[in-house]
Formats: sequence, structure tokens, C-alpha cells
Amino acid sequence: MIILFNKPYGVISQFSEHKIYASLKDFIPYKNVYPAGRLDSDSEGLLILTDNGVLQNKISNPNNDMYKTYWAQVENIPSDQALEALRSGLKIKDYFTKQALVERIIKPAVWERDPPIRKRKHIPTEWLQIKISEGKNRQVRKMTAAISHPTLRLIRVEIGDYKIEKLLPGEFLVVES
Repeated sequence: MIILFNKPYGVISQFSEHKIYASLKDFIPYKNVYPAGRLDSDSEGLLILTDNGVLQNKISNPNNDMYKTYWAQVENIPSDQALEALRSGLKIKDYFTKQALVERIIKPAVWERDPPIRKRKHIPTEWLQIKISEGKNRQVRKMTAAISHPTLRLIRVEIGDYKIEKLLPGEFLVVES
């Protein structure tokens, strides 16, 4: 079984109960499926759930080079040099990221977030599309912070050939049973 789920902001990527956050059990009525990879509670978008261990490993193991595509709203306007640093790979604490595919995009037509991101009157934001093949813990956020443009909002829209399409937050679609 393969389920595509648009994980809302503030939901954890596990089925067990949490004292603060909603969990997958509040949205997914199926048993014996597990997330292939994770999204932090403050990130939104595509999460794949499956009962297929091979697929789960293919998606979540960074050695498999499966691209994940994110839309990141970052603080301020990154220079071309800053974007090139993301593309080339950069040092984050004790590791170097692999090369990323990065481009500026116009603000995507996405749902409103609850709660909304913080807005500062004199600090602009820009949207980037970032494709990575690793997916280490909070990697995109750490990458944009490393170039001095913190991520304000992060939405995963693709994992390999799977796309979020028109799923709204909290909605899921069974694509294979």
C-alpha cells in the first residue's frame, strides 16, 4: 500500500500520541503503514506512507539518491553567490551536503498556513525550489541558515516521481493498495 499524505504544519511524522502535536493517527485510518522518511512538525507537505519495506528504504535511505523537492520561503533575497553555495554543497556542522538543484521561483499557489509565518515589514522574503537527494535531519533549514537566509516556511512537494498534486493539508490519497 502507498499513501500520499499532505502533512499539515504542527503534525508529527509518527503514529504514536504526542502531548503537544497531532500525529499521523489523527489523519490516516490504515494500520501497518509507516512513513518513508520524515517531515518535522514545522514543515509541511508530501509524506509517503507504505507497508512496503523495500520502498520505505528506497525513499528514506540517503544513499539511494532519490530526489526530494521542497519549496522554501526564506528570509531576505539570497544573492546568486549564496544560491551557488547551496548548489555546490556546503558544510553543515560535521558533514558536507551533496550538490542540490536550486532555483528561484515565484510565490507558489499554496494554502494559508495556520499559524501564518512571521512577517517583518522591512524584510522581504523569497521562494526557492530546492531538490536534494539526502534528507538529513532538518537539512534544508540548515542549508538556508548556513547562507544566512533562514527558512520561514518549508513545503515538500515531490519525492521521486510522487507529487503532492492538489492534496490539501490533512488530505491523503491511496495510490496503490
